[in-house]
Amino acid sequence: MKYTGSCHCGQIKFEAEGDIGTALSCNCSMCQRKGSLLWFVPRQNLRLLTPEDKLSTYLFNKHVIKHHFCATCGIHPFGEGTSPTGEATAAINLRCIEGIDLEAIPVHHYDGRSV
Repeated sequence: MKYTGSCHCGQIKFEAEGDIGTALSCNCSMCQRKGSLLWFVPRQNLRLLTPEDKLSTYLFNKHVIKHHFCATCGIHPFGEGTSPTGEATAAINLRCIEGIDLEAIPVHHYDGRSV
């Protein structure tokens, strides 16, 4: 299935393709503050619909995840990193996807503080 999403002001828009089976809620210092519910897809399943220069990026800790956000409204629609198997991966904030019922998606809680 194909989904569309954006930041709050619309400066960052994207499409993502795949099946949303579960969401991940992480309690690391970054995710806890953002409040994201993450859906992971292969990076090639995410297509940016706005110019890449609209993305601002924050790196912290080991600098392996690119936390993308909008410099205008501050919303974090997705991040990019590498899966444990070495595949380029996008971590999409499900709260930025249009027209889905978040209450219907099972949430897996991940203890990112311990990593």
